[in-house]
Amino acid sequence: MTDSLQDQRSPSPAPVRDWATDYDVLDPGYVERPYEVWAELRRECPVAHTERWGASWMPTRYADIAAVAHDTDRFSSRDVGVVGGGEEIEGMPDIGLPPIDADPPHHTWARRLILPWFSHTRVDGYEAMTRALCNELIDRVVDTGEADAAQDYAQRIPVRVISWMLGVPDELGDTFTGWVRDVLEHGHEPERSMPAWNAIAAFFFEALEQRKREPGDDLVSDLLQAEVDGGPVPDVHVLGTLALILVAGVDTTWSSIGSAMWHLATHDDDRRRLVAEPELIPTAIEELLRAYSPVTMARYVVEDTELAGCPIRAGDKVLLSFAAANRDPEAFDRPDEVVIDRAVNRHVAFGVGIHRCAGSNLARMELQVAVEQWLKRIPEFRLIDGAPVTWAGGQVRGPRSVPVEF
Repeated sequence: MTDSLQDQRSPSPAPVRDWATDYDVLDPGYVERPYEVWAELRRECPVAHTERWGASWMPTRYADIAAVAHDTDRFSSRDVGVVGGGEEIEGMPDIGLPPIDADPPHHTWARRLILPWFSHTRVDGYEAMTRALCNELIDRVVDTGEADAAQDYAQRIPVRVISWMLGVPDELGDTFTGWVRDVLEHGHEPERSMPAWNAIAAFFFEALEQRKREPGDDLVSDLLQAEVDGGPVPDVHVLGTLALILVAGVDTTWSSIGSAMWHLATHDDDRRRLVAEPELIPTAIEELLRAYSPVTMARYVVEDTELAGCPIRAGDKVLLSFAAANRDPEAFDRPDEVVIDRAVNRHVAFGVGIHRCAGSNLARMELQVAVEQWLKRIPEFRLIDGAPVTWAGGQVRGPRSVPVEF
């Protein structure tokens, strides 16, 4: 590890001595700036290993990450958590998160159930409401001269959109946000994550019972009316799918929006070009997704095998950092530069293989609308000098506070 990279890491109770053999995905410096770590690992040790948070391996090359994602026989999705060894914790709700933690053939029908709700046609129906929501959020801050682009804007958009999809009141947005943060940002702390998981399960169990009595035009009702193998979808499957859509549909998207806002607040030329050429925004969105991909997913090693020449044991995990794949110079020209008019961009921000994100159409729409509306209303903005930008990491990486002035 170079001295410059060591200097960028914040002190931690157990500092990383060697990223190749002892990486820590929750290290504060890694969370804030993982790019130099990935670059050095690609050169020196493309598949790193650690015993922290349960034994795991972390490939950093695009080809290796894609290979694991496609190999569902050796690398199962039964446990996709990045931290922890998949051990059962007393008091946790006994539900899965299908289809994200399902393998074929279960995965096939589980994914098919939800795809219609994320089609282009369905997503187009949410665009006007999303645009109105963005304007409403901007109205609250536009005359103040400053705002937190993450807390006041990015984090308030996906939770409301998911609420519409699930047919629940808008006022539950802050409650949902708290649950999602406790589950994803504190998954390694059962005393905090367990109550959140139980609250999510209890909320959706009550929603299921209510929709059985009074069906509506929402995803909950649709799943209850669906069939598999000639019978209704089991309630526990519906509960798990709803929990997944809440958790995965909120944090990943607000992290992407927040990263986009941070980039535009720190790169004047890019921001001003998008203001002058708004037709470039869809292309820029793809590049921002590539450069700041938020998600890392784990795969459970089914049998003793090897990955890029490294022997790995059954029961280990392999962490698929899609952001690391998207920074691989073997896959992208100038990978560490954000090129907002990048013409060829085969990024894997939404994953790759059978588990590629089912909600990618929705996420893209939210991200594009959020950027478009902000730049229309607040074309000039920058970070507030001296105000800290904070990042969360682990399963999902993104900024949690982006103080800006305009």
